This record gives sequence, structure tokens and C-alpha cells, in this order.
Amino acid sequence: MIRALMLLTLLLAAPLQAAIDLYQFDDNAQQDRFHRLTEELRCPKCQNQSIADSDAEIARDMRERVARMIREGRSNEEIVQFFVARYGDFVSYRPPVNERTAILWVGPVALLILGGLGILLLARRASRRVEEDDAE
Repeated sequence: MIRALMLLTLLLAAPLQAAIDLYQFDDNAQQDRFHRLTEELRCPKCQNQSIADSDAEIARDMRERVARMIREGRSNEEIVQFFVARYGDFVSYRPPVNERTAILWVGPVALLILGGLGILLLARRASRRVEEDDAE
């Protein structure tokens, strides 16, 4: 009975072991680069997860490609540019500043300024109403 239970436990644990990605590198520097790059690249399917955090098939493929390119001796910039060329600037958490990505850089600041102006105008309008009510 105990043997059957142990065998069942091992069979149920096998898929969990297969889900872990293990990559072999020549040294710790390559492994550190791999971890930095997989945190820096965004999963095209998940959109707000890095490829390190995503379980999507495309993220697994991207992690495998990053590991292969590191072993081939490619630079971090070459690796990021490969994925940007394939998936667009969105794949990088730090997209370059150019006309296509300007909204990503200017948009939040513009919204903050517009929101501040809106609050300022509402506050002025409210204070005028209070002054008018006090004058009556």
C-alpha cells in the first residue's frame, strides 16, 4: 500500500518537474545576463508580465531563444533588438524614445498636467460660487 502511494505521488509530481526551465550556462555572468534580460523583456501575450514571470508558450520560446543567444555570445543589445524587430517596441520595458513611442513617454506627463489643470479650474469655479453665495 505504501509503495503504491509513493508511486502515485511520484507520477503526480512529474508534470510539475517538467514545468521548470533549467538552462545551463558556462559561468555565473551568463546566468546573471539571462535573468536580467528575461526580466527586461515583456511577454507579447501576457502584456504586463516579463518573460521570466510568464507561463505562456511564447514566453518559454523567448526564454529559450535568449539562453541560446547568450551561449552564442550575442550582446544584450543584440538580443533585445532581435525581439524588438520581431515583436515591436512593446516587448521592451524600456522602449526607445522616437516618434512611434513618443506617446508612451509624453502621455503620462500630459495626463498629469491636464488632470492638474482640471482640478485647478474646478477649484477656481467652486471658490467663485462660494464668493457669489457670500455676496448675496
